[in-house]
Amino acid sequence: MADQEEEDLKMALRMSMQNTPPEPKRSKPRDATVGAPVSSPEDCRRLQRELMAAAAEKRMKDAKNASSASNSPASSPVIAKSSESASKGRVLEAKHAPVPSNSSVSSPKVEESSDFASKEANLGKEEANQLFSMLFGTEVSRDILAQWSNQGIRFSSDPETSMGLVQHEGGPCGVLATIQAFVLKYLLFFPDELGKVAPNAPPSLGSRSFSRKRYVATNNFASPTEDAKARALVKSMGEILFLCGSNKRAVIATLTTIGHDIGGSEDRHKDEVLAKALEGLSIESGSDLQKVIRVDTYVSHATALHRLESLLPVFRSRMGAMLFLISALLSRGLDSVQADRDDPSLPLVTAPFGHASQEIVNLLLCGQAVANVFDGRMDLGGGMFLKGISTNVEVGFLTLLESLNFCKVGQHLKCPKWPIWVVGSESHYTVLFALDTTVQDENELEERESHIRKAFDAQDQSGGGGFITVEGFHHVLRETNINLPRDKLDHLCNTGFIVWSEFWQVILDLDKSLGGLKDSTGLMGKKVFDLYHFNGIAKSDLNGGQIIFGGETPPVQRPRLTKLRVSVPPRWTPEEFMADVSVSSGSGGNEASGKETEVTKPEPPQHAPLVDCIRTRWPRAVCNWIGDPPSIV
Repeated sequence: MADQEEEDLKMALRMSMQNTPPEPKRSKPRDATVGAPVSSPEDCRRLQRELMAAAAEKRMKDAKNASSASNSPASSPVIAKSSESASKGRVLEAKHAPVPSNSSVSSPKVEESSDFASKEANLGKEEANQLFSMLFGTEVSRDILAQWSNQGIRFSSDPETSMGLVQHEGGPCGVLATIQAFVLKYLLFFPDELGKVAPNAPPSLGSRSFSRKRYVATNNFASPTEDAKARALVKSMGEILFLCGSNKRAVIATLTTIGHDIGGSEDRHKDEVLAKALEGLSIESGSDLQKVIRVDTYVSHATALHRLESLLPVFRSRMGAMLFLISALLSRGLDSVQADRDDPSLPLVTAPFGHASQEIVNLLLCGQAVANVFDGRMDLGGGMFLKGISTNVEVGFLTLLESLNFCKVGQHLKCPKWPIWVVGSESHYTVLFALDTTVQDENELEERESHIRKAFDAQDQSGGGGFITVEGFHHVLRETNINLPRDKLDHLCNTGFIVWSEFWQVILDLDKSLGGLKDSTGLMGKKVFDLYHFNGIAKSDLNGGQIIFGGETPPVQRPRLTKLRVSVPPRWTPEEFMADVSVSSGSGGNEASGKETEVTKPEPPQHAPLVDCIRTRWPRAVCNWIGDPPSIV
């Protein structure tokens, strides 16, 4: 048997040295129930030779590109599905996760493939030029390139903001803030899943179905361990990459200069090795990308997560943010990214300051590089349309530009599955989040209002005039279980038709026991809850060190977490209502649950640009905080 395997390997090597390498057979996996099985010994041997040829080519390439890889055990390739052309995709997946010593070596797994792409792991020249042009355009300053080549994905060293990623001077903040939003999702709402990176190889990351059941996360932001934060980061990056790859694949970009694996047992040692390897490295053209970028494609969530875990030191390095963005773009596919965009001629990194465009943020949030934030698409006529957000999202987006009437954020981004939002200003991205999953829910009175209004509108035959007949009015009362006192009923019906505004005032004054909205707590549907805002910018604090000018230490802006108390009046009340009642500090999200309240003099409302962003989600919200105003720049 050993002689036969040696003969097969020799044959595979001879085949791989031909000018035109053979194309591996595109067949179903060995355990597939659909498709024609391999029926003869000759077919089995032919399939084995073809697979060994692919493995031999990969080993030969690894031997040339990385001497350290020559001593590592060869991995079984997986030929995966790919919708990209041969010059765009990478379908040879290397199994980097260690194999347990007591496990049996399985036969190579082959999945159906419509295209067998190049097995070359380095970025191709044409693809590298296209990628660089998409990112930076034809004219880009060295300052912008330096911004994107000097941003690692690192957690803050300050205890009070240790769950946050540190951002340096602008530029890649859109990438960092979006990753941060997903990291918070796992740290706050999935803490039990951070024991292992990929315990059971789930079919989809973040797979817990969204439930309206209330869940309140801990506000001890210093409690997650370093391991838990690292796993949350790995899961977040994996979820984003598979989201970009339509949940079918994830492309992970790394550097050829560091070899296949990072040596050393301590993170500090790995960081030092990487820092030395990156000395003098600069990215100023597509050819520079082509020389230093290595890409691998994964169809297995578990394998991708293990690979991301092993590459955490690389993503912590100064090239981390750019490598992750490249990974996301390649996971989506460069042609698909361009097809998503309204104007693919513009660079994704915007001039003159090198900020991440809305296309980059949307790609990481929803998996498509669309330029707009409204729901669906906007038909402009003549076969022209603008593309927006087509699906619900895990974490959302709010922007100061909406408060300035420059855009309208749709419900997909405004009402995400989890109460976490990337916040955009004119020049920076930060993160807003809540610990209580019910902050987005309508409270009891809002739901009651919606039900009554829907029943009233169903009887409105005035073409939207807001009035109904007496007969229709009695139907509304029966449908909504409203028991009006005789005097109020006669008053409303004495003109022969009922106007919504008059009816609504009666409902507001009617006790809940009779079907009205009068609230014995005095809150009348007012919401009071807490939001937290995180700004990871750390100016003059590169890699944790302060910059000295003329012997003096300039003021250092460190990552900052701000707690905001938010009060939201009911939709139907004047703003003066907000001064009527204040809720005790122990109250949570929706305040119609019968909790005791205390009437005190309310704190005067405070204002900052962030409040304008919050009001695009909760109109007329009033905010208070302690200390300096939260900054979104």
